[in-house]
Amino acid sequence: MIKRLVVVLITFFALQSHAQEGTASPYSFYGIGSLKFKGTVENRSMGGLSIYTDSIHINLRNPAGYAGNNLKIWNEESRPVKFTVGGSYSSTNLKSESQSDNTSTTTFDYFALSVPMGKFGLGMGLLPYTSVGYKLESNNDDGNLSNRYTGEGGLNKAFLAIGYQITEELSVGVDANYNFGNIQNNVAEYRYDDDGVLIQYATIEANRSDLSGLNFNIGVSYKTMISNKLELISGLTYSPKSKIGSNNSRTFTAGTNTIESDLAAEGLDQTDLTLPSSFSFGVGIGQPRKWFLGAEYSSQNTSEFSNPIFSIDNTNFVNASSFSFGGFYIPNYDSFSGYWKRATYRAGMRFEHTGLKINNEDIREFGMSFGVGLPVGGMFSNANLGLEFGKRGTTNANLIQENFINFQLSLSLNDRWFQKIKYN
Repeated sequence: MIKRLVVVLITFFALQSHAQEGTASPYSFYGIGSLKFKGTVENRSMGGLSIYTDSIHINLRNPAGYAGNNLKIWNEESRPVKFTVGGSYSSTNLKSESQSDNTSTTTFDYFALSVPMGKFGLGMGLLPYTSVGYKLESNNDDGNLSNRYTGEGGLNKAFLAIGYQITEELSVGVDANYNFGNIQNNVAEYRYDDDGVLIQYATIEANRSDLSGLNFNIGVSYKTMISNKLELISGLTYSPKSKIGSNNSRTFTAGTNTIESDLAAEGLDQTDLTLPSSFSFGVGIGQPRKWFLGAEYSSQNTSEFSNPIFSIDNTNFVNASSFSFGGFYIPNYDSFSGYWKRATYRAGMRFEHTGLKINNEDIREFGMSFGVGLPVGGMFSNANLGLEFGKRGTTNANLIQENFINFQLSLSLNDRWFQKIKYN
C-alpha cells in the first residue's frame, strides 16, 4: 500500500511540475527567482523551524540530522532507513492599488533518502531551489500596452550529505550541493503610430542563462536532557559564499528577423553569479515523543548577490533575515486505543525579510502554518499534511501584494535494512 502511495505521489507531482511553473510570483522576476526550498512539510508546518531532529524524519536543512542515536526497540543496534517525498499546492491573490488577480501552482518539492552507517549517516536527494514564473505588463502614457515581461525556469539542487555523531548529545554534518538549471527572461516591446494604432510586429528580447555550480552547507545539532522529562535541542548551520557559472545568450526578434547578440564581445557570454553566505541558529525545549517548542533565527548576505546579464533599475539586494517560532504536540505516541492520539500536531509562524528592495520598499513575508503527521503502515512511517496562510510584498510604490494559501503533502517512510544476525 505504501509503495503504491509513493508511486502515485511522485507521478502526480512530476506531471504537475511539468505542466506548470513552480511559481506565479511577480517577485520571481528578480535575481535567480523566488526561493522554493524552505524545508520539509514537517519544518514548514512549524513556521519553518528546522532545529528539531529525530530518528524517523529527514531534516533537509541541517545535515547533522543524518546521524543520531539508534532505537531502543531495536536493542540500540540500528536506526531506520528513511525516505521522504513531498509537494505542494499554492493559491495566490495578487493585489495592486487598483486591481487584483488570482493564480495557482502545483509543484514537486523534494525527495530524499537517508541511510544509517553506524555513527555516520548518509543522505542524498533532489529538490527545486528557486523558481521563476511571471507574466507582467506595463502601459505607456496613453494607457496602451508598452512592454510585456515573461519568465520561466529556476535552479535545482542535487545533494549528497553525511552526518557524524561525535557524542550522545552532539552531531555534525555537511551537505555538498550541485546546483543546476536555466532561467529564461523575455521582454516584448510594443510600438504605436501617431494615431495610436499598434505597429504590426513587436520587438522581442529573449535572454537565457544556463546555470551550474557547487556549494556547501555545514550543520551542528546538540541535544541533552536537562531534567528527567525535559530535553534541550539546539541547531546551527552555515553556508559559505559560493559561485555559480552562467552561460548566457540573448536574441532580438522583430517580425520574422532574429539577430543573436554578441555577448562575448561584451564579456557577458560567461559570467559568475554569487550564492550568498547564510547562517542560522535555533534553540528549543520539549519532552521527547510528547511536545516541543522552539525558535530559530536565519540570516543571508543577499547584498553579495549580483547578476551582470540581467540588471533592473530601482532594485537592489540587501541582507535577508527571518525568524521562526513553532513546535508540535503528540497526545500519546504509543496509544493502542486511539489513532488520533498517535498523530503529531504542528503549528508555527515566521517573519521574513526577503532581501529584495524595490522602489525603496523592503519586500517582507509573513506566514502562519499548521500541520498534522498521520501514522501510516508500520515502522513509524507517516503522511504529513501542512497548511500555511501568509502574505508577501506591499501595494506601496506601485508594487504587488501576494496573499497566499499553501497546502503541502509528504510521505515520510521508514524501513529496517540492516539487522545483526544472531545465533542461539
